[in-house]
Amino acid sequence: MPTIKYGTTSIDYRIRYSPSKKEVTISIDWITGVSVVVPENIDQERIQSALQRKAPWILRKLVELREIKSLSTHHEFISGEKFPYLGRQYRLKVIAAEDISDVSLAFQNGRFIASVPRLSTPAWRQERLRVAFRDWYITHGYNKVQQRIKRFAPRLGVNPSKIVIKEQQARWGSCTKNGTININWRILMAPMRIVDYVIVHELGHMIHPDHSSDFWTVVASIMPDYDQRKDWLRVHGATLEL
Repeated sequence: MPTIKYGTTSIDYRIRYSPSKKEVTISIDWITGVSVVVPENIDQERIQSALQRKAPWILRKLVELREIKSLSTHHEFISGEKFPYLGRQYRLKVIAAEDISDVSLAFQNGRFIASVPRLSTPAWRQERLRVAFRDWYITHGYNKVQQRIKRFAPRLGVNPSKIVIKEQQARWGSCTKNGTININWRILMAPMRIVDYVIVHELGHMIHPDHSSDFWTVVASIMPDYDQRKDWLRVHGATLEL
């Protein structure tokens, strides 16, 4: 990964060359860090100059994202805790049972109900319930994402071949060449308008596989305020964690 020095600080960044770009564009995301998109035939001196010029802003934004991430909720998976689903918070009730050997999780009457072995340790319960919640988001998120894709795909004239909700460390979503739409399960914690943004973003890639101006025009045709939703995700994405 390339790096620039600003004073005594090193800043790592990812770089991508785009034939449609005329200027250097710098963005910062809590997952991918600093990303730089540049024209195809640009010289390195111009890239370095742009990064040095924007270095104070880059460092300030990186500090802000670290502060946000430090405020992320660390769940203990105990009764009374709240867990988000589509932007709303739901309480968890934990029930200790004698006749079970593993945890189970259900959503009933507006709250999460977890059953755990009575003799299990808190650390074991936390790890198993974290997995159970992730699986719950994946299972229930699939139905919700499928509903929203059925709403937006016809408006863009596309038809995904497959929908997958899964673990993705560095992306909120992705679109493969064969038309598979992959969605990061963590996005199911966000408000519905943010889930919709990720879905429309990936559907847009079925038309334009890059982030050219044509791609963003497609996204804007469905979602004129996409930049506000994109910015919400940039700022609050770090909080979508278990």
